[in-house]
Amino acid sequence: MLAFVLTLVLLLSIVIVLAYAERKVAAFMQDRMGPTEAGPYGSLQAVLDVLKLLQKEDIVPAAADKKLFKLAPILIFAAVFAGFAVIPFTPELVPAGIGIGVFYLLAIISLDVVGLLMAGWGSNNKYAMLGAMRSVAQIVSYEIPAGLAILSAVMICQSLDFQEISYQQGAIMNQFPGLEYEMNWLFGIEALGINTTTIGGITTWNIFRAPILLISFIIYFIASLAESNRAPFDIPEAESELVAGFHVEYSGFRFAVLFLAEYSMMVLVSLVAVILFLGSWNTPLPNIGPVSLAYWTTGTVGELSSILWGGFWLLSKTFVLLFLQLQIRWTYPRLRVDQLMHLCWKVLTPIALGVVLIAGIWRLLMI
Repeated sequence: MLAFVLTLVLLLSIVIVLAYAERKVAAFMQDRMGPTEAGPYGSLQAVLDVLKLLQKEDIVPAAADKKLFKLAPILIFAAVFAGFAVIPFTPELVPAGIGIGVFYLLAIISLDVVGLLMAGWGSNNKYAMLGAMRSVAQIVSYEIPAGLAILSAVMICQSLDFQEISYQQGAIMNQFPGLEYEMNWLFGIEALGINTTTIGGITTWNIFRAPILLISFIIYFIASLAESNRAPFDIPEAESELVAGFHVEYSGFRFAVLFLAEYSMMVLVSLVAVILFLGSWNTPLPNIGPVSLAYWTTGTVGELSSILWGGFWLLSKTFVLLFLQLQIRWTYPRLRVDQLMHLCWKVLTPIALGVVLIAGIWRLLMI
């Protein structure tokens, strides 16, 4: 219960910061000020927006399917929030550490699709229904390359446990003999007799110890933008055509829940990318001779320093990816539906299949 409360509080805090950051990033890229009046530099604007939404009237259309209409936002947010249960925030802090965390995550967030369809159908609005159909088609399609990218990382790490994958990407694994193994996979590093498990830092991240996973990371990141309905894949919410997509009929608290679910999905997919490809909660600083930066900036397992350092590195990397998502939104134009599907089925999926094949061969050769 405590882990549930802490995760919810942390998520709400990140979403509020993210909502403020999005406005400031947009303003910076468009050479304007953004929020300035509410608090120092407009820092309270996102908080006031939440209070405003909570005070608005909760309107349910007369012709709507009231049960589906009311249940959809709860289901959408619950599906996204449940995914945080298997995310390891530090070496010690995992809300629910299970051995099949990757499989669980892919399964639970798929329920999001059901909630979106319920919202569109339950609204009894043709624009909401069209937006829901677009969103479902988009998410189901992009789950294929995203899943294949995740599969390639799982094949390299030989584990479905997010925490074990995290341990494999840092020098801290030397404190656990059962997890210690040789990672001399970089070109020429084996011939030099260097064991990267003692160096740690960025050299043990998946995208460096198995360079093919760099392609997987790029595929996953692109697919995650589509999964989150973020630009340039935000056609389900095309203002010029659908007003707001599947949530056009929602107001007040229910709209706030949908808003929270979208930003929560952004955070979740960024966390998964960091854990699978960018070293998770491990430090990017390597050990250089007698200067043990990797150990100093990781802490000792079981102590407070490990929790603080782990949380700091995980959130720092996550915020970098979140900033990149915000920047992309205000950089690239929205794709057409045919362009979106072409990118998924004719570009990303074939490349992802090739990466999975290479990852399997790579793993066999390196055993």
